[in-house]
Amino acid sequence: MTTIRPFTCEDMLYFNNVNLDPLTETYGLSFYTQYLAHWPEYFQVAESPSGEIMGYIMGKAEGHGENWHGHVTALTVSPDYRRLGLAATLMNILEEVSEKKKAYFVDLFVRVSNKVAINMYKNLGYIVYRTVLEYYSGDPDEDAYDMRKACSRDISKKSVIPLAHPVRPEDVD
Repeated sequence: MTTIRPFTCEDMLYFNNVNLDPLTETYGLSFYTQYLAHWPEYFQVAESPSGEIMGYIMGKAEGHGENWHGHVTALTVSPDYRRLGLAATLMNILEEVSEKKKAYFVDLFVRVSNKVAINMYKNLGYIVYRTVLEYYSGDPDEDAYDMRKACSRDISKKSVIPLAHPVRPEDVD
């Protein structure tokens, strides 16, 4: 049986099997520890009965006023454990935390080429809010979709009215 539990510093020693996926953004250890220190409730791990890390989600709460929201910084599941609903379970946990924090919406960025993830997010109720040009570094740089899902606080669903024109990374608030 899968266990969903808070991420710990020790998990950073064992999550390479998840982070080696080419579509997973990886960060320096200080980045992970910063999230763990500031937003521990947004940092959860799925663990197998044998203790292997199956996947994790890392996020935060940010913004002001009607832009107060939960943000998915990273969501990844090891290839061995995909198509079991783990990503949806982890997303649900982050959405519940965002609801408790009275967020207006949850957002995330995803590569426009990552069709599997985009479809999964759409099936979870997310919409493409806007395109962020050249968001991901590479050769060449790649655009991202900023996808959003309204929380219950956004009664009028203003946070998920798509923008008509793309934006640059420096214009993302």
